[in-house]
Amino acid sequence: MSTTSSSPARGTDPASRRAAGVGRRIAAVPVHLTLALGLLVGCASSVASADPAEQSSAPSAVVTATPSATTTPGATSSPTPAATPGTASTPAPPAPSETPVQAVNPPSAAFLALEDLPVAASGTMSDYDRDGLFGGWIDADGDCEDTRNEVLARDLTGITSADGCTVATGTLADPYTGRTVDFVRGVATSGDVQVDHVVSLGNAWVTGARGLSQADRVALANDPLNLLAVDGPTNGSKSDKDASQWLPPDEAFACEMVAVQIAVKTRYDLWVTAPEKNAMAEVLSTCPGQELPTGTPFGEIPGGSVAQPAPAEPAPGTVAPAPTEVYYANCTEARAAGAAPLYVGDPGYREAMDRDRDGVACES
Repeated sequence: MSTTSSSPARGTDPASRRAAGVGRRIAAVPVHLTLALGLLVGCASSVASADPAEQSSAPSAVVTATPSATTTPGATSSPTPAATPGTASTPAPPAPSETPVQAVNPPSAAFLALEDLPVAASGTMSDYDRDGLFGGWIDADGDCEDTRNEVLARDLTGITSADGCTVATGTLADPYTGRTVDFVRGVATSGDVQVDHVVSLGNAWVTGARGLSQADRVALANDPLNLLAVDGPTNGSKSDKDASQWLPPDEAFACEMVAVQIAVKTRYDLWVTAPEKNAMAEVLSTCPGQELPTGTPFGEIPGGSVAQPAPAEPAPGTVAPAPTEVYYANCTEARAAGAAPLYVGDPGYREAMDRDRDGVACES
């Protein structure tokens, strides 16, 4: 029987042989390289373990903010703590507003009166007849000066008069242009200065004067509140226009002119058109303190809108005298008595003396 010699045990499968080879190679690596390799493997392991799921579930770091300094009364801001990297920064609240409250001016008297005027479309000028509807200048106070001369005496300076009833010369500081105009009475020169109806009679007619009585229209045409001595050519350019169509070349006078128009339309129950009201309001916005002008006519205008004093009551036990009948044979006699023109209802008025049947006799 043959005997086989034994050798040291050795793995016979390929996997065992590979494992044994790797072990011999690792054992042969120098010590310093082994330490470096260990460090690299440890870092890789820690990175791999921090997957997104783990990161999202991990509690966030707690940041303790340092309290801000106490704000001294009157200070406008507080120091803001520095934001910790990686955290959202909360903005500091804004400081309270310190803007002062603006004072609001109350509406002016002129503006309030404008708000009270009715607004309507203008009427027609097709039946407008200035002289027939509004009459001419009258001497309302019986002092021998008609309304035109009363206005010239009021508005001009350095006036002279040859007869005490008419203005012969004077100097006008024209409100519409700001220019100085010399006035000399005469056929060729009187027109240099004209007396303007601030609310033109044509505009008055289409904004309610049609419904006035004849006496009220004459009062409107002779009311000093509605009259100004002005530069003649400039007055011609104004004509019958309202504030939406014409304003004075001297803008400084626009507020006063508009205020006069509002006062006249208020006094005689006239209206304004929508464009006219808008234009007036725009002008008044530049002069918030504009007052509403008032004016007293030179005298009592017969039958007009000016309030007439109530007749005195007779004393108890007395009988009031019967009114004296007044009769004028013609207009010449009425003028000689200083009674012309005569209005319907006036003592001495007769239809036979009223040639155009307009309610005014002996007007010219």
